[in-house]
Amino acid sequence: MKYLIGCDFGGGASKATLLREDGCVIAEASSEYETKYPHPGWAEQDPDDSLKAFLANIRSLLEQTGIDASEVAALALDGATHTAVLLDENDEIIRPAIYWTDQRAVEEARELKETCGEEIEKIAGNTPGALWTLPQLMWLRKNEPEHFRKIRKVLSMKDYVRYRLTGDYVTDSIEAWGFLLLDQHTGKWSEMLCNLAGLDISLLPRIVRPEEILSPPKREICERCGLSPKTKVIAGATDTVMEVYASGAIHPGQATVKLATAGRICVITEHSMTDANLVCYPHICPGLWYPGTATKSCAASFRWYRDVFGAYEREHSADAYTAMADAAAKIEPGCEGLLFHPYLQGELTPYQDETLRGSFTGIRSFHTKAHFNRAVLEGIAYSLKDCLKTFQKDGVSIQKASIIGGGAKGALWRQIVADMLDIPLQKAQKDDSSLGSAMLAGVACGVFRDYEESVKRCVRPDCINTPDPENVQKYEEEFVWYKKVHDVLAEVYHERAKKTAGS
Repeated sequence: MKYLIGCDFGGGASKATLLREDGCVIAEASSEYETKYPHPGWAEQDPDDSLKAFLANIRSLLEQTGIDASEVAALALDGATHTAVLLDENDEIIRPAIYWTDQRAVEEARELKETCGEEIEKIAGNTPGALWTLPQLMWLRKNEPEHFRKIRKVLSMKDYVRYRLTGDYVTDSIEAWGFLLLDQHTGKWSEMLCNLAGLDISLLPRIVRPEEILSPPKREICERCGLSPKTKVIAGATDTVMEVYASGAIHPGQATVKLATAGRICVITEHSMTDANLVCYPHICPGLWYPGTATKSCAASFRWYRDVFGAYEREHSADAYTAMADAAAKIEPGCEGLLFHPYLQGELTPYQDETLRGSFTGIRSFHTKAHFNRAVLEGIAYSLKDCLKTFQKDGVSIQKASIIGGGAKGALWRQIVADMLDIPLQKAQKDDSSLGSAMLAGVACGVFRDYEESVKRCVRPDCINTPDPENVQKYEEEFVWYKKVHDVLAEVYHERAKKTAGS
């Protein structure tokens, strides 16, 4: 019997899945780590935390099941894009990795957009924003020149872990899009874009296909986690495309709604889409794309709310999220006028506005904590509705979608999103990115014939949330107020940002 491993590196934890060749998930592991916020608007991670989490997860999978490590045919990694790990000439980490939600490069992104935004969009296929590696590198060159001068390698987080695992200095062709340094027409690094960053193009990694088999794992790494040196290591790809793949979305017209650290709506297309409010990436299946809209603080908002206001639930409940959702379920849709805007780190679609801030509005004396619980879930769903309307403006109609991400485990939240978007949402039994990576590993090493077979064998439907017409109507009415509150408060935030830069 052959086994496959997929490992994901997210905002707060690394997750791993052990998949049997018949498509059954037989073990899972998770190791948490911290995303630090050293200054307002900053977000950073220690790359070695991800490496330690990877080693712990591999050990856990093997110990849980007792399988012989030699039976693991292949493994693949995935992770968040735009999170650059910088190494010096001795392969030492220069500084903490700037996580993609970080906002320090706002001015650099604005400068790029104003001076050569259209040219960058033509070359790289996306519009400059603070989340991309290009403006982040510009910020480092300006503000930390001593660090910038030391750069000899630039890796994404999952590529860094794999580099320690195999010694291969590579990135995959999907991850490369996240640098905003790639020429979409040639599939190679762009000299012009690298010049904007002030980075020697020779310092960037070799670009490979996601399914490419790389060097075998180093013996010293195998000794630390129990992995076999015979296990094939696959290049892998980004977390979102792996989640899209794990949901079964591999054909044009299929769509996904993602409830993770960030929220996304993606549609599979046969061509790339250029829109300032869309982020477009190649799909794992050659010739396909998955343009997407994004709300920056999705599950991140719920996690913040739990951490700040959920002390009682954390102490007295087996799962604080479930306890909060159970209370929220007793509140009528619309929360009797209470609104939450989830702009904890600014917002992406449709505003591309880092100055926006989160808020509760419409608070009345009769509102209870349960109202606030539900308002958070609804507020994130309102933001996803903003995302959906961006697609609709571009003439893209979504009739149904798969719902993915950690937030999709919550039945109430799934129903709120289905009602808010007026779209039936199908959930698979398991659909996180680590499963997608395990499936990719299977395709790469020949356990699965192709992507189609991997989906048929591994993706198993669980349930469907159908929109409730009454709730759909209620949310349509409340969305009008949600937008009006945004419009009013945006002016306040813009004015304040001018006086208190970086707040």
